[in-house]
Amino acid sequence: MTEPIDLEVSPPTGERNRLTAFARPLLALPHALLVGGPVIGLGGGGYRTGAFGLLALLIAFFDWVAILVTGQPIQGLQELKLLYLRWRARVLVYSAFLRDEYPPFGEGPYPATLVLPDPPATRDRLLVGLRPLLVIPHLIVLALLLLVWLFVAIYTWLVLSVTGHHPTAAWRFGRDVMRYSLRVEGYFLLVHDQFPSFAIFEGYQPVAQPG
Repeated sequence: MTEPIDLEVSPPTGERNRLTAFARPLLALPHALLVGGPVIGLGGGGYRTGAFGLLALLIAFFDWVAILVTGQPIQGLQELKLLYLRWRARVLVYSAFLRDEYPPFGEGPYPATLVLPDPPATRDRLLVGLRPLLVIPHLIVLALLLLVWLFVAIYTWLVLSVTGHHPTAAWRFGRDVMRYSLRVEGYFLLVHDQFPSFAIFEGYQPVAQPG
């Protein structure tokens, strides 16, 4: 089944930048304050969702009410949610050590793309109304994945800082977890109504060895 939201990012080639890898937690902080870091923290605040993320959550709440009443989200606010998701995707790619290029603030070219669906012509009010309950299984799975990813990220940070190379398995795991987190977040933010798949690590071609 094709997912409405997908993260496209290619592994970097050549030796990685050890200095920026070592300083990544500090370098990513300005972005994290705005759109959050890898720990998705839906409903949370500060570093997890960021200020823009809290705004996106607020818009999603008003959209939830509007869809239940009128069948359509609030016009004029949808692009803000999509901008947040695209910006967040680039920050997650950078924060998860998938690329070394510093992401732009807001829109801008970057070697990672978040594929987003066209706005649904009609909305399923039942699925929208049940969204807070339907997303719970994904949030549980995502919390467990992010816990594992945290240990993998510490290992990756040390290896990258010392050797300049990113183990293939760790890169692929980070990519797939970030991709899944964005799918869950997009579903929660009412970007579409298709229930995300739990096939997190399936259906992708093997990647080349980064570095």
